Amino acid sequence: MSAEPALAHRAALRAQFPILAQRINGQSLVYLDNAATTQMPLAVLDATRQFETTTRANIHRGVHTLSQRATDAFEAARTSVKRFVGAGEEHELVFTSGTTEALNLVAQGLSHGLDGRAGAIGPGDEIIVSGLEHHANLVPWQQAARRSGATLRILLPDAQGQLHEDALARLLSPRSRVFALTACANASGERSPYEALLALAQEAGALTVLDAAQAVSHSAMQLDTLACDFMAFSAHKMYGPMGIGALVGRRAALERLTPVRFGGDMVQSVSYQGAVFAELPARLEGGTPNVTGAVGMAAAASFIESIGQHALETHLADLRQRAVRGLQQIDGITVLSAQTPVSAIVSFVVQGVHPHDIGTLLDARGIAVRTGHHCAQPLLDHLGTGPTTRASLAIYNTLDEVERLLSGVSHAIGVLR
Repeated sequence: MSAEPALAHRAALRAQFPILAQRINGQSLVYLDNAATTQMPLAVLDATRQFETTTRANIHRGVHTLSQRATDAFEAARTSVKRFVGAGEEHELVFTSGTTEALNLVAQGLSHGLDGRAGAIGPGDEIIVSGLEHHANLVPWQQAARRSGATLRILLPDAQGQLHEDALARLLSPRSRVFALTACANASGERSPYEALLALAQEAGALTVLDAAQAVSHSAMQLDTLACDFMAFSAHKMYGPMGIGALVGRRAALERLTPVRFGGDMVQSVSYQGAVFAELPARLEGGTPNVTGAVGMAAAASFIESIGQHALETHLADLRQRAVRGLQQIDGITVLSAQTPVSAIVSFVVQGVHPHDIGTLLDARGIAVRTGHHCAQPLLDHLGTGPTTRASLAIYNTLDEVERLLSGVSHAIGVLR
């Protein structure tokens, strides 16, 4: 099936992203760095501007009208984003600065004690992390293991970069306390079988943590159907603002987290000798939150829902399939996770050519890609590829832009060889 019919009214849709109309180095912009940051549509820009120009005030602590409006907007955004990821009544959402803060909140919150109580992870316990992870879902667990005396174990992928249930089953034990993995590897594009892996780990008694940053923009995440205790994601990877994200989890799991940020709005009462912390979600949201970001995140979720995740996923899968097929026809190119069916990421290496050089020559043609280790150095070292060139797709990308990428890569290789 052609990629183009997957989304109707393409010209009108692209017009919602004014940044795409510019020219870079004399060429029309082809933006293929969406795994790092997606662009924002007018609906999101308008929502944030509306809040800033009519409602801006600090929340929760004011009795004046603007404060009450801002509080209502913030809590309405929480409700909208919870609905977007399919959270049920047993779930709560904590706003964070992004996926990194959300994952650190879980890792630190489980390994720190408070008021004489031990953390949820202790000496002799085991933490399992998949080998596909972004550093933000690996380094916090390394630190948590060292802090608590737990043992860190890695669920390594096979030579094709895939994870398998039987490998996880061999790692799980009565001492397994946490299992953390990504829904989609940002460095390779591998779509992990996270549903089955989460279920297996939860059945073994481990708390389960899902990094959904690379999936939430186009996959319908139904949290109430997943064996998932914590899920983290960022607005700037789902057509929303930078500096805002979310940790959504089961209330019973969130209650086990020790707060890691203390101060205003996360307390119920304070004396000179101590404090009583507020109920969820406030107890994990100390300080003034990014209210504008939350409003923008909710608007981005509504924008995605208006398109439909199924249409989005089909469109991106079609574009990726064409990109993979075209790259594989170029001599000397290896595409990572070429077999994965549902992904928006195409990561590849060129024999004898450094990805930074490819990225530079592509930029000269107005094509924006990402090069390097993509904050996943252990995975790329394990696969033996070293740094890669990564093109990542979004709702506004087209088949013509994929063809420009393929032409640009061919040209770059010809120059560099």
